[in-house]
Amino acid sequence: MNKPSRQLAIAGVLMAVLCWAGNALVARAFAGEIPPFALAFWRWSLALVLILPFVALPLWRQRTALRHAGWRLVVIAAFGIAGYNTFLYSAAQTTAAINITLVNTCIPLMTFIFAGLLLGDWPARRAWWGMALAVSGLLVLICRGDWQTLAGMAFNRGDLIMLLAVLDWALYTVLLRRWSKYLAPIPPLALLGIFMLLGVPMILPLYLYELSTGAQLLATPANLSAIAYTAVFASLVAYLGWNNGVKVLGASTAAMGNYLMPVFTAILGWILLGEALQLFHWFGGAMIFAGLLLATLPKRLQRATA
Repeated sequence: MNKPSRQLAIAGVLMAVLCWAGNALVARAFAGEIPPFALAFWRWSLALVLILPFVALPLWRQRTALRHAGWRLVVIAAFGIAGYNTFLYSAAQTTAAINITLVNTCIPLMTFIFAGLLLGDWPARRAWWGMALAVSGLLVLICRGDWQTLAGMAFNRGDLIMLLAVLDWALYTVLLRRWSKYLAPIPPLALLGIFMLLGVPMILPLYLYELSTGAQLLATPANLSAIAYTAVFASLVAYLGWNNGVKVLGASTAAMGNYLMPVFTAILGWILLGEALQLFHWFGGAMIFAGLLLATLPKRLQRATA
């Protein structure tokens, strides 16, 4: 693997996690304003409208490769487009953000396990140590430096929904890698486009059910801006970066980037909401970065710095 490709892949994963940190802030801020299935449906519908003019012709040209990938595209779209964020938005209605963050720590672990079971790609021992260090740093952030906070946490139905989201995303990430030979001939933008084309109709029945319960989406400037952000940054920009990261780095390595989400969320909260960064933010963030370096640093560089 050449160095520029790896650096670009790492940058893509970091950009994806940064965009999803903003997505988490949007989900929390608009939980009482935008119904969860409405946010998921209109987010992906708008993203599809924006991307379709650029992918329609490439998709037609790649129709042979699309037929060859076949049902695998449907499965990946179900997990990556229809699944994860629909679960996350639903969980945000009934659980606290700290619980969502805690459950999200399971994503790299589940990805490690699925990568081992489905790909035979069990991480090296240093990756497990790196993950343990990153988890410790994340717990420092979650409990705000007070370990008694963890003992007092309560879990509810939203947390179980978030656990489904974690399993969903881990499978999406690993399947991108497992079926990469079927997906490789399709240009990245066109591949994301076909995932959207297949995934949006899967969300529609959930959205129609939500409408039947009386839930409404008011077309206020704030609500429309939130949907626009999730469509452009949390969908188009983030998914392109993440998918390339999985392709180049592997599922397990890319998944480690999820540990940076609370760090980025804290930074965005500081910049956008004026929330002060405390000592535990810096300490926990440093532990997470150290864990990521330990888990992902190439062996040849580790030997050179030993």
